[in-house]
Amino acid sequence: MKKGSTQIIFTFVLVFNLLAGISCTKKAVGGGIQPVPVIPPVVTLKSDVAMWLTTPSQSALLQKQNVGLIFKSSSNSNTNINVDTTKTYQGIDGFGFCLTGGSATLIHSLAAAQQDALLKELFLTDTTHIGISYLRISIGASDMSAADFTYDDMALGQTDVSLANFSIAAELTDLVPVLKKIIALNPSIKIMATPWTAPVWMKSNTTGNNGFTGGNLNTAYYDAYAAYLVKYIQAMQAQGITIDAISPQNEPLNPNNNPAMVMQPLEEANFVKNSLGPQLKTAGLSTKILVYDHNTDRTDYPLTILADAAANPYVDGSAFHLYAGNISALTPVHNAYPNKNIYFTEQYTSTSGTFSGDLAWHITNLIIGATKNWSRNVLEWNLATDGGFGPHTNGGCTTCQGALTINAPSVTRNVSYYIIAHASKFVRPGAVRIASDEVNSLPNVAFKNADGSKVLIVLNSANAAQTFNIQFNGKMVTTTLPGGAVATYVW
Repeated sequence: MKKGSTQIIFTFVLVFNLLAGISCTKKAVGGGIQPVPVIPPVVTLKSDVAMWLTTPSQSALLQKQNVGLIFKSSSNSNTNINVDTTKTYQGIDGFGFCLTGGSATLIHSLAAAQQDALLKELFLTDTTHIGISYLRISIGASDMSAADFTYDDMALGQTDVSLANFSIAAELTDLVPVLKKIIALNPSIKIMATPWTAPVWMKSNTTGNNGFTGGNLNTAYYDAYAAYLVKYIQAMQAQGITIDAISPQNEPLNPNNNPAMVMQPLEEANFVKNSLGPQLKTAGLSTKILVYDHNTDRTDYPLTILADAAANPYVDGSAFHLYAGNISALTPVHNAYPNKNIYFTEQYTSTSGTFSGDLAWHITNLIIGATKNWSRNVLEWNLATDGGFGPHTNGGCTTCQGALTINAPSVTRNVSYYIIAHASKFVRPGAVRIASDEVNSLPNVAFKNADGSKVLIVLNSANAAQTFNIQFNGKMVTTTLPGGAVATYVW
C-alpha cells in the first residue's frame, strides 16, 4: 500500500471514531490502530436534598449519593414522612463517644502526622469530616483503662482528707495532650466527665481488685469526695479543658465492674444536695450535675433525686444507658420534670455483634429513639480499642468494640463510627429537634440547624427496598432506601 493511501485511511478512521465518541491511539497491535473507549465524566445531578447512605452490606459507608431529589408540588401513593419546622422540641448539644484512657493511649500512639489527620477527620466540622461534638471522659480510670487508678491513691490504711496527694499527672501522658488537640480543632466541643469510683480510702464494703470494685462511698468522706471532684474540674480547667458536666457516679447500681462503686438513689441525692452542689457553687463553677448515668429500667432513681427539693436545684438533668430497659422510658422522666434535661451517655457495640444488626438497633434506639425521647445528646461507648479489644482493666470489658480499631499504624472504622457520623456530621450543636411523621417500617427523626438547614435521618427496617416521600412546606421529593440501610437527608 502506498504511503498516501495509508494516511488517508488513518484520517478516515480517526474522524469516524471521534464522531462515534471514541478516541484512537496508535498501539503496536499488528501494526494497526486500536480504539480505546473514553469513559464519560460523571454528571452531578441537580438536587435540592443531599443524601448520605450506609448499607448493611457496607457497599456504601456514609457515602454521598448522586441523586436528583427535587422538591415538587405533586402527589403519589408512596408512604409520606412529613417534616414540620413549626413544631420544635429539645435543643441538641451533640453526638459523639466516650474518650476513655485506653482510647487516648491508642490515638496518641499514632505517628504525629497520622494522629493529626485522624483527629481532623473525627472533630473538624467542615463538609469533609464527621464533626464529633460531644465527648465523655472518665475521672480516674474506667474499665477501659490499662490499670486502676484515681487521682488520690493512698497506701492501705492511709487517708488524705485534705487531698494533699491529689494529682492528675496520670492523664498528662495521653488524655490531656489528645484533648488539647481536639479542642484546638473544635473549641466548642462539650466534655462530660464521670468517675467509675472514688479513691479506695473513701469507700466501704469493697469486694475486690484492691478495693476498686464494689463498695459504697463512706458518708464520712462525702465532703472530701466533692472536694476531689471540684479539684479535678479546676485541674482540667488549668490545662485549658472545660468540663461542661459531671455525673457523681458511672452506673451506680453496678457493683461488678472494675472500677465500680455503688450509690443508691438516696445516697446520691444526699451527696448532691449536701456536698457536691454546694461545693461547685462555692467554687464558682458552672459545671452541670447529671444524675443517675445508668439504665432506663430504673427511672425511679433519677426521679427520686429530682423529687428532693434540696437536691433538685443543683441538678441539670438525668443521664441514661440502655443495657436494660426501653428507650421510651426517657419521655416520662422528661414529662415529670420538663425543665430538667435528658442525656444519653453510653452504649457499646459488642465484638459478637454484626454490622447490619448493630447499625439497625443503634440507629433505631439511640440516634432516633433517644432524641425522639428528649435526649440532648447521644454517645456511643469507647472511641477506640486495639485488636484485642483493649486496653482494659482486670475484670473490665473484654467484648467492647471501639468505633475505631487502632493497631498503629493501622486504623479501621467500625459500625459505631458510622452510627454516630450519620448524626454528628449534619446535626450541629444548637440544632433543635423538629416534628416528623411516625412510620413503622421507616423510623426517623428530624432536626433544624441554627443556619436553617434541615436534617432527616431515616432507617429502612424492612428487608426490601422502600420508596417513600419526604414532604416539606407542601412539596415533596421521592427517594428509595435499600433494606436495612440508613440515610441522612439534608436540605
